[in-house]
Amino acid sequence: MSHRPLPGRRSVLRGSLAASAALTLSPALGAAPAFARSGRPGAGWGVQTGDVTAHSGLVWVRSDRPARMIVETSATESFRNPRRWRGPLLGSGTDFTGTTRLSGLPAGEQIHYRVLLADPDDPRRTGEPVTGTFRTASDRRRDGVRFVWSGDQAGQGWGINPDIGGYRIYDAMGKLDPDFFLCSGDTIYADGPISSTQALPDGRTYRNLTTVEKSKVAETLGEFRGAFRYNLLDENLRRFNAQVPSIIQWDDHEVRNNWYPGEVITDSAYTVKDVDVLAARARRAFSEYFPVSTLAPGAREGRVHRVLRQGPLLDVFVLDMRTYRNANSPDDQTTDPQGILGREQLEWLKRELSRSRAVWKVIAADMPIGLVVPDGTEGKPHFEAIAQGDPGAPLGRELQIAELLRFVKHRRITGTVWLTADVHHTSAQHYQPSRAAFTDFEPFWEFVSGPLNAGAFPASALDGTFGPERVFVKAPTASNVSPAEGYQFFGEVDIDGDSAEMTVRLREQDGTVLFTKVLQPGRVGQ
Repeated sequence: MSHRPLPGRRSVLRGSLAASAALTLSPALGAAPAFARSGRPGAGWGVQTGDVTAHSGLVWVRSDRPARMIVETSATESFRNPRRWRGPLLGSGTDFTGTTRLSGLPAGEQIHYRVLLADPDDPRRTGEPVTGTFRTASDRRRDGVRFVWSGDQAGQGWGINPDIGGYRIYDAMGKLDPDFFLCSGDTIYADGPISSTQALPDGRTYRNLTTVEKSKVAETLGEFRGAFRYNLLDENLRRFNAQVPSIIQWDDHEVRNNWYPGEVITDSAYTVKDVDVLAARARRAFSEYFPVSTLAPGAREGRVHRVLRQGPLLDVFVLDMRTYRNANSPDDQTTDPQGILGREQLEWLKRELSRSRAVWKVIAADMPIGLVVPDGTEGKPHFEAIAQGDPGAPLGRELQIAELLRFVKHRRITGTVWLTADVHHTSAQHYQPSRAAFTDFEPFWEFVSGPLNAGAFPASALDGTFGPERVFVKAPTASNVSPAEGYQFFGEVDIDGDSAEMTVRLREQDGTVLFTKVLQPGRVGQ
């Protein structure tokens, strides 16, 4: 077996990374990174890498003032003979954030990098370097792939709580030494103000770090930017970002709960009623605060959906189930050409799946397939996700999923696995045509994880159209259970380099394994 041992290749780096981080990050949990206005530029919000492939990746930073971003990379921590990358000028137009694209990197190698911020008027004046590391995807099958996924952060008013160690789930994920982190959306809760305290059912008090921007729903560009900055107050997350690259997607709460294009907001908390205006501001802030290859400066596509190729074992297909969807409705129409993906994205997904030569094809969906997610209960219920609770033949958005599943079957596309978050509990569903109303598909698995740090909720109802069986679930019986009471989850995927078996583990926030499923390679369905 060619599994990498745990603790893995990054364990030797953590000491030096922590020492480097201490130069720029505040020592107390949650204390806002210091932004002294005299002296040299500072990078108190840490560094991130994203969309790393075999030969490329993006490095992100935020400065405390106008600065030129410079990245140096090296094969060793000593940075002897570093390769230098001249990044963008950071200014108010991007909230002093910037991303530098690295290319021509060696495959399957540990890359050490450091970010320097130079005074634009005097390039010799640079701030203290901030270091990080990542590993490029391997082009050798025997190396295997390991990654983690989850979603849903700072939701329902449950923010960074110093009393429980902040976002401590990131430490548990980091200990697994993953090649990358797949964040399945709801990276922020732009619609969820965070107050200094919340009462817990047992009489205790949940204490939050707070900021001005998070005191209300986000409407202005500045408020959206502040919502993304809020999470970076957590030093667990900053430390994780310096060690593990990310693949980020978005869902609804980057804008507001259950939004869809063209929606007119009736909520009195909002003075801006046009959700498309809010979505444009949120998308801009999202692109500024995450290193996303298709949204980075110079990217021609300008979209969230994309495929990240992680070597011969794995391709990750990142979906956008928000931007192109139709309006939330009873979802019982018998024709639905737009669906939840939009026609263009659906054709893109079918085309890319058929082109993929990877053993495993992870479909990263920001919403589940067969779990019923309502959108309001007044009058005839409307629905937010794909399923609407009718176990019969596909209706509404299910029609588009049926088309995709039929395509996968008839093209004999092997190794598709669906990963998602959104519903604030963890579960494993197996979809089987012998149990289904729609039968023209091959069996497949859907694994759900999350939240990272948000309210936990009871398990969603299942819709029988595609024949799901809930093989495992862990969820509270009460609604909106706080992170102080547990029920925070992440998932792990480990693909063995020898056998190409995929092992999926659902874990609690401390890393405890709740459920394990081993999938065999080379099968259309299983």
